Amino acid sequence: MTKQLYIVPEHEFEAAHGLPETLPENEVIRWQGAPDWKTLAVQAFHLRKLAIYFTIILCLRGTFALADGATVSAATVSVLGLLPLALLALAIVSLLAWLTARTTVYTITNERVVMRIGIVLSITFNLPFRSLDSVGIKRFSNGMGDIPITVSVRDKIAYLHLWPHARPWHITRAEPMLRSIADVAAVANILSEAMADASGGVVTPVVVGAKPDDTSNNAANNMARAT
Repeated sequence: MTKQLYIVPEHEFEAAHGLPETLPENEVIRWQGAPDWKTLAVQAFHLRKLAIYFTIILCLRGTFALADGATVSAATVSVLGLLPLALLALAIVSLLAWLTARTTVYTITNERVVMRIGIVLSITFNLPFRSLDSVGIKRFSNGMGDIPITVSVRDKIAYLHLWPHARPWHITRAEPMLRSIADVAAVANILSEAMADASGGVVTPVVVGAKPDDTSNNAANNMARAT
């Protein structure tokens, strides 16, 4: 596999699980995994927010029906008439999250990050460490989390090519992101150490989204830069 950042076009077959080509003899896999679909549904597809939205809509529908003089039973029927559509929408979003997680493989080797994504046809992003500026971590209360990756300015990936495996709102300079990873702190440590080993440098932690006086996060909860 080349050590330059590149995108493997849509493909149906792969030489190894999650990899479009066999790894060279001097390259080994340090970690391989996929998103947790339930967490992905909540964090990337905003399932919880959609559920709250539909709940509010249903409550308003019943309230307005009562305000217009409808009986309680009539208002209930009005709400129940809309409920199947809301449940169908939530089911579709859940299915998309499940399919996304099922067809995604993230791989960290001693030289690169490889992202195999795509529901219908697979596409692979090859991210050698030399093309990465930094990696970060966003940890959720259940121990899972996201690992955004900052690609150097000279290398760019289209946001739409990455979604939903992209850091939200970073559209002009899209950042690939390993989403909804179990035991994210350990995976972030593996990636940080691999980057440091490959560069022969050190890992400098920078707190992500923390207040200036917040020193409670350790390196696994920080953004790591290999220098």
